[in-house]
Amino acid sequence: MCGGVCGCRQNWEIPGPATRALVATSIGHVLPSVSRIAKAMGLTVYSSPQLLDILDDRGGRRLDRLFQILARELTAAETEALRVVTDPPGEGAALTARLLTAPTLAVELARRGVTVEVGVLAEAEFWSVYQPIVSLADRSVAAHEALLRGVVDGREVGGGDLFFVAEQAGWLHRLDRIGRESAITGAVPWLGDDDLFVNFNPTSIYRPQVCLASTERVVHETGIEPAQLVFEVVESHAIADRGHLVSILDHYRTLGWRVALDDVGAGWSSLSLLAAVRPDVVKLDKRLVQELPDDGARTVLKAVTDLAHQLGAVVVAEGVETERLADEVTALGADLGQGWLFGRPVRPQPPVEEPEGRWQPVTPARALTT
Repeated sequence: MCGGVCGCRQNWEIPGPATRALVATSIGHVLPSVSRIAKAMGLTVYSSPQLLDILDDRGGRRLDRLFQILARELTAAETEALRVVTDPPGEGAALTARLLTAPTLAVELARRGVTVEVGVLAEAEFWSVYQPIVSLADRSVAAHEALLRGVVDGREVGGGDLFFVAEQAGWLHRLDRIGRESAITGAVPWLGDDDLFVNFNPTSIYRPQVCLASTERVVHETGIEPAQLVFEVVESHAIADRGHLVSILDHYRTLGWRVALDDVGAGWSSLSLLAAVRPDVVKLDKRLVQELPDDGARTVLKAVTDLAHQLGAVVVAEGVETERLADEVTALGADLGQGWLFGRPVRPQPPVEEPEGRWQPVTPARALTT
């Protein structure tokens, strides 16, 4: 079901019951509040400047309860300001390493399922569905966009919920990798010569040569042509750190992969980002497309389309759900279209190959002579 990249429990560091927690912060007023709550629950608390050492002699039940109370009593900003190490190792390098990589209390709460339903990830099996992208000139299928899905207890979970939980729990980089590799492995049996659009979040990639190594290996092992791959990033993600994004996209291009900028809409940021990134594909903002024939939306989309073409990019109009919208975006100069008019996201079935020797021509029986 998972296309060889199942995101089952081994992908997530699910915290178990803990009997000791180190809580640290430089925010002066937070630790006294945590200490007061912990002592009221009967927990043993040792205090030092900017650090609490909290012990639970009942097997971790009261410490679990403390986490639940802190989730209610502290503000979101305060949970982001606290660092937590549960069941720390002894003194020395191991303890130092744990302290340096300690998650925030917000992440610890998320991983324990206190603030988000972490079981959505921990128990999920993943696969990709694919939505066709067609030529507006003749409606022939030119490409497919991969979208991640999960199943938990027989219930399908959409990509938005999956990535929300992953980001809250500090696992975005892992789920993003699963999504990239699932998209590729799931498409190989039926893709043919079409292009494949794969989403990614640049904040999940710290150093492209390292973080994309497994994706590069999957591409090589599956035999898909590098030129068929188009990696797309949402404009709102791209703006956060433009320099980092450009370094990632440059690495993609050295591997022969193409890049797309998704949800490109109104404003100076969109136009300046196009010039800086110079994507191979520009995908028009679905919300603006669906506002057509509004004059303001038409003006913006025309400006983006013209600049994209000047930069040598192919333009895809997303959110095309009616023939009227298809006519509108064609008139604006868009090259490709994507939306429910052309097909919804589905999980294609690989072509069935007939076993060799299964069919034999019928030879007429020789007539009997009397």
